[in-house]
Amino acid sequence: MSLHADVSATFSADGAESFHVDAAFDVDRGESLVILGPSGSGKTLLLETVAGFHPHDGPVTLDDRRVSDVPPEHRDFGFVFQDYALFPHMTITENVGFGSRYHDDTRDATALLAELGVSELADRYPPTLSGGEKQRVALARALAVRPEVMLLDEPLAALDVPTRQALRDDLADVLTDVTAVYVTHNRTTARALADRIAVMNKGRIEQIATPIEVYEEPANEFVADFIGNTNFLEGDLRETADGRVVLTLDGTDIAVNTQSVPTDGGGAVFVRPEKIDARGPEFSDDSQNTIPGRVERRLFLGSKVRYFVDIGDDLVTVDDSNKHATTLYDPGDDIVLAWSVQDTRFAHG
Repeated sequence: MSLHADVSATFSADGAESFHVDAAFDVDRGESLVILGPSGSGKTLLLETVAGFHPHDGPVTLDDRRVSDVPPEHRDFGFVFQDYALFPHMTITENVGFGSRYHDDTRDATALLAELGVSELADRYPPTLSGGEKQRVALARALAVRPEVMLLDEPLAALDVPTRQALRDDLADVLTDVTAVYVTHNRTTARALADRIAVMNKGRIEQIATPIEVYEEPANEFVADFIGNTNFLEGDLRETADGRVVLTLDGTDIAVNTQSVPTDGGGAVFVRPEKIDARGPEFSDDSQNTIPGRVERRLFLGSKVRYFVDIGDDLVTVDDSNKHATTLYDPGDDIVLAWSVQDTRFAHG
């Protein structure tokens, strides 16, 4: 079952400025779309609007069947809440089987609990469970009604890191071949679960693409900055006589992976920290972008060494993999930063 949504809704509260959500997306059958964005960007409001919890303009359709005017309990969605929303007075088995009062064809609660590794919880009550156990029960309850689409609102946000990682791995298995929309502010979770990512900001979707495309080819400066650590380079952007686009930094020309300077002059040049190599001061390579700098600080982060390097008007972050780094540089060392022209990206403003 595929999902199409093109919705618009305005939310207001006493004394607060109204917030407008206006977003469109499609989810193919068996695809997981992750809606990723900062707190306050409207992710949960969008998910709840699609679920039917809020009045809205615009269609929501499952295949060719319009469900915009259908009550939430009859939209064929399974919804997993961040705060679990379990009934404290019901046993776990009763919670999982709750949807049977609205649906004739439901899955067996005992089998679902076993599938999610929590069959021993069947006769217990929600207040006695850990956060991870509660979320597995909430997931079982959503799956029990055989939903056409799963909607998940940051189900891992309240969990500690080890529990979150374990449940994220289980979710990747559970969501295989399931049509799902998953809301999160966590970039690692988004990359782990998404077939495609929709980056959201201020009630609107900025870009929808695969995790690799969003990371490597962000649609604009906001996406580039939010989707991963990056260095924005500021300088004079111009086209050279031989057809290249370069950014001049303190007299050094940095070649940019773009065909032309935008007519409005907007946008930003960026390079990811892991794309940059830290080299000795004598290093030279005409095939790469190179710029001299001085190490301000060094951090050991296990799998990598992070340098903060002063290149004049900018402080550049460099992530050197321990596997490839042959030399450690100390604060105060003069070095050369080198990276590929292909990794010098341009993002529109």
